Amino acid sequence: MNQLEPKNDEIITIVSGLPRSGTSMMMQMLQTGGLPCITDELREADISNPKGYFEFEKVKGLRIDNSWLSEAKGKAIKIISHLLSCLPPELDYKVVFMERNLDEVLASQRKMLENQGRSEGDPSDKRLSQIFAKQLYQVKKMLDDRQISTLFVSYRDVLENPVKISAKLQAFLGKNLDQQAIKDVVDYNLYHQRLTPFKRNN
Repeated sequence: MNQLEPKNDEIITIVSGLPRSGTSMMMQMLQTGGLPCITDELREADISNPKGYFEFEKVKGLRIDNSWLSEAKGKAIKIISHLLSCLPPELDYKVVFMERNLDEVLASQRKMLENQGRSEGDPSDKRLSQIFAKQLYQVKKMLDDRQISTLFVSYRDVLENPVKISAKLQAFLGKNLDQQAIKDVVDYNLYHQRLTPFKRNN
């Protein structure tokens, strides 16, 4: 971050995390809460993400071209965790980083690949777990080294206590979000790959 706190309309809000960690859900929460989001809807909703993926195709090419990212000032954009290292240093960011139990991530990933008919020949769960754990370590170190303001959000906490999380988002982003709308958009019925009993607090 710059020494002087940047204006809100200069900050790019990035929603990130591992695949299947709740990034699409967080994008929907922010958009419904009133934060403009950059998406192109090229990847359509499906059985794995019935409310949509909230992706932007250009993000996939960030390693080659990140010059367009300034278009996201004052808005939110979804960038998967392994591409965060491609963020140009001259821009200002706030990262909402989704965290989820790795076993649940793997189970959800396997189910999605199965739904797409792509499960054959993919890495084992053990190998994927090693890859994801290493990736998380590297990404968190990079965010810390670059002093990028980051709010770590538990996927389970969002579903169990959306009121608390909506208040945290409001405080972190410094924007006048519709907290009731954020709460109402959270659908705990989509929490399929859970490993422990679940109880929604509100």
